[in-house]
Amino acid sequence: MKIPRDVNGSELVKVLKKIGFFESRQLGSHIRLTYKTSEEEFHITVPNHKPIKVGTLNSIITEVANHLKINKQEIIDLL
Repeated sequence: MKIPRDVNGSELVKVLKKIGFFESRQLGSHIRLTYKTSEEEFHITVPNHKPIKVGTLNSIITEVANHLKINKQEIIDLL
C-alpha cells in the first residue's frame, strides 16, 4: 500500500466528505471534519496544505480507517 505524495488538503476533504464526514469548522489553514452517528461523534483535523506531508496524510488515513473499521486502501483508492 503506497501513500500518494501529491495530495493537498482540499482533495482529502472532498474524499472524506464522500465517506460521510462534514466540515464543522475551519481555523486558519486547518479544517475540522466531523463524522456523526447516533451514538457518537468523531473529529479529524486536516491541514489545508499543498501538498500534505506524507506522514501526516498517513496518520489521518489510518485514524479514519480505524474509526470506520475499513481498510486504508479503500481511502487511498478514492484519492
